[in-house]
Amino acid sequence: MSMRSPTVVIGATFFVALSCLVFTGCKKRQPASVAPVTASVAQVTRGDLSNTLTVAGEFQPYQEVDLHAKVSGYIRRINVDIGDRVKSGQVIATLEVPELNAQVAGSEAEVRHSQSEIARARSGVGLAEAGHAALHAAYTRLAAAAKVRPGLVAQQELDDYQAKDLDAEAKINAAKAALAAAQEQLGVSNADHQRITALRGYSVVTAPFAGVITMRYADVGSLIQSGTTSNTQSMPVVKLAQSDLLRLRMPVPEEDVPYIKVGGDVEIKLQANGKHISGKIIRFTRELTTATRTMLAEVDVPNADLALSTGMTAEAAIVLQKQIDVLTVPAGAVLKENGQPYVLIVDAANKVQKVPVELGIQGPDQVEITKGVAEQQFVIVSGQSNYQVGQIVQPKISTISMPKQGGDQ
Repeated sequence: MSMRSPTVVIGATFFVALSCLVFTGCKKRQPASVAPVTASVAQVTRGDLSNTLTVAGEFQPYQEVDLHAKVSGYIRRINVDIGDRVKSGQVIATLEVPELNAQVAGSEAEVRHSQSEIARARSGVGLAEAGHAALHAAYTRLAAAAKVRPGLVAQQELDDYQAKDLDAEAKINAAKAALAAAQEQLGVSNADHQRITALRGYSVVTAPFAGVITMRYADVGSLIQSGTTSNTQSMPVVKLAQSDLLRLRMPVPEEDVPYIKVGGDVEIKLQANGKHISGKIIRFTRELTTATRTMLAEVDVPNADLALSTGMTAEAAIVLQKQIDVLTVPAGAVLKENGQPYVLIVDAANKVQKVPVELGIQGPDQVEITKGVAEQQFVIVSGQSNYQVGQIVQPKISTISMPKQGGDQ
């Protein structure tokens, strides 16, 4: 049996002992302390908050009408074309109605005839009054003589004069009645003349309000039917729209209808140029459209320079609710569990705590907290699933914007 060298045995033993010493020293080394994880937080602050509804709206004329002629005739002259601005009362078109001119001449002749009849009736009244005066005087003298000297005048003669006196009085009444009838006929003739004259005036089509001609339907020589009849095929002359003031019509969903009120604020963003306009709700229909379950609300938008055209669209942000000086947190800070909203706060010891809250109105990126947190507390605004209740964290203020004091969101 061979013997190992003492030098080799001592060397091996020293190596094993050194290895064990090194290994044991590594095993007993303590780990370095771990720094708390960073949590993105925001302070609970006070500010003004609004809940808005954003819908698409469309501009419509404040009022718009198809202008018809009130009499039938041919267009003799038309003074406007599409795009023209007109004033209230401005002549749009003139019609040629020859038979109407003849009717006016006939009505004027009828008025003159009635006036002549009145003059003749007045003469008749005067003549009847004069004849009655003579006969009445003769009868009075005979009656007086017969009374002074009975038998001087025959009774038959006295009766004849009395009958003539009564007949003359009746003729006066008849003449006065004829005069009244002639005067009434003059009233009828005047009324008919005024009607026909008014119809002749209707041969001139005028603008009922200031606006813009948006459509022209007829040209010179076109036959225009009267717009006062029940004929639905009558062609209008032009279409006139009041465009210096526009209506922005916005459909409001059924669930938001209770918050709509006259005077409510609306921020309007024009799709054409991105321009922003502030307005207020002027009117709403108070009736839902069955097909869409929406209600129309309107904002009046001044358009004196006609920079806006009807049919343009805009994005309208309607302020449904508004709160002044309330506690708010970023919308991302609010979570829900079994329908109950809560937030994770970082307390004074930098520990994470779960706090149930009650919510108020919700803005685009901020939420009102009515109960559960206090002003200047820190709430975690993102990555809440990464933290445990009681965990120590290092809070870091988030760059999420908070509501401004005295301003709406």
